[in-house]
Amino acid sequence: MVKPHTMRVRLLLWLRHARQRAYQLANYKVWILSALIGVVVGYGVIGFSLAIDWMSALSYGEGRIAMASGIRDLNPARAWIVPVVGGVAVGALLYIAKQLKWLPEVKFQGVAEVIEARAGPPGHVSFRAGMVNTAAAVVALGSGASAGREGPAVLLGGAISTAMSERWGLSGKDARTLLGCGAAAAVAASFNAPIAGMLFALEVILGNYALSVFGPVALSSITAAVIARIHLTDVRAFVIPLYGDSGPWDIPFSAALGIVCGLVAFCFLLLTSSLQLWVRRQVVRFKVEQALLPPIAGMLMGTIALFYPEVLGVGYEATTEAIQGSYTLAMLTILLIVKLGATAVCLSCRFGTGVFSGGIFFGAISGAAFGAVLGIFIPGLSADPTFYAMVGMGAVSGAILGAPISTTLIVFELTGDYQMTVALMIAVGIATLISQTFFGSSWFHWQLGQRGYDLSEGPQGMILQTIRVRDVMRSMPEDSSPLEEGVARLRPDHSLGEALARMRDHDRDGMPVTDIDDRSKVIGYITQVRALAVYNRALIESNIEHHR
Repeated sequence: MVKPHTMRVRLLLWLRHARQRAYQLANYKVWILSALIGVVVGYGVIGFSLAIDWMSALSYGEGRIAMASGIRDLNPARAWIVPVVGGVAVGALLYIAKQLKWLPEVKFQGVAEVIEARAGPPGHVSFRAGMVNTAAAVVALGSGASAGREGPAVLLGGAISTAMSERWGLSGKDARTLLGCGAAAAVAASFNAPIAGMLFALEVILGNYALSVFGPVALSSITAAVIARIHLTDVRAFVIPLYGDSGPWDIPFSAALGIVCGLVAFCFLLLTSSLQLWVRRQVVRFKVEQALLPPIAGMLMGTIALFYPEVLGVGYEATTEAIQGSYTLAMLTILLIVKLGATAVCLSCRFGTGVFSGGIFFGAISGAAFGAVLGIFIPGLSADPTFYAMVGMGAVSGAILGAPISTTLIVFELTGDYQMTVALMIAVGIATLISQTFFGSSWFHWQLGQRGYDLSEGPQGMILQTIRVRDVMRSMPEDSSPLEEGVARLRPDHSLGEALARMRDHDRDGMPVTDIDDRSKVIGYITQVRALAVYNRALIESNIEHHR
């Protein structure tokens, strides 16, 4: 006869084994979906790129890679009017999407929204918002907006992964893992860079390198890159000329270039953030319809197209010319200043999103100019300007994005050149340090800061910021007595951190929650004990997710 104690032990062991098997089966589902996401996002990004090429060819007679050449051959009137028409179309599209409640406001979405979705409890990126954003980006970039395509591509990847997560009933950690898979696949397919795509998702989107997410993210990234190479061939985004080997002096020179690139990144971040805040204030002050902002940016881009068409679009043609040493020092300086201003205006006036292509442009121009100056004052002692142009590409973009590891690898995979390893890492590290010191955050973290999220507090702080009172409160009956004036209260959209702070400030063990529109109507109640219990449980789950 089996003793009851022995039976209980066997039952507990069986339940433990069953739970492990269930987790393994669920993990298989994540792996299968990660590969499927790589395929779907890979084809989605290919379609996105081809659509931009088609729109650019329709507008200027050349694809996005050679947009500047097409503009030079056009009638000046057409070169001016195309960005204006593009701005009108983008404004109308975003306005209609807002009226249909597909977008929260008349503006583009991008990487920051994907990071926000990962940080929030749902892990959700709207599929409709992703589609609208992609269509608007095609029109904007195809008509000459000075912006990048990686932001819309990452949002598209996030939207596709969210749709698949919901279709297969995944949530929580698994949904966030697939969100990272979508972002990795988008970057890998966009830049033909599977390693960088994987690290971008881990470094920027997910914020951790846990083994449980590493495999699925890597699988999505590799799958998307293979899809892109099959259909677009293994062609580098930039044509790199032959240049001589670097010498011992190029290491300290690269450190100096890192300082220059850090200052360039800081200027871009300061200019763009200040202009965005100024535009936002003017819109509120003069009650300007937000849909009118893209046409205003379009008029500026049309004017720039008449004189410096190199800065329009993603700017790959001018970037390649800078790498190949085709510009004079004076021209490099002018292009850098004009591109900085044009990109800031387009991002501030909702005529595009995405900053990586701009960072690549700024870095290539800055590096080429730096190399040209060295060639003038100390000829023969430094490497070819091409070397510094490629180092600058990684330094500026890494400082702007706040992603030094992944941007370093993106430059490696974009250029196919691994000779500059030490110099590039030194420049990227110094540039990121300078930019973070003077500006305080990366571009994506600044965007999230404008929405009330402070990522500098780490995962613990993000939990307090993302959990809302409505997710924790106990509901109250509809016929509850109205709340008297002067009684401390909370709103359902307050964060858990705000709720705990208000309870501490008012020395209360709990607080009523009132309706957003009617502050006297009580809809719930939250206690300090329950709020802390929810926070502790979320901390444990976050710790497990980041280390398992």
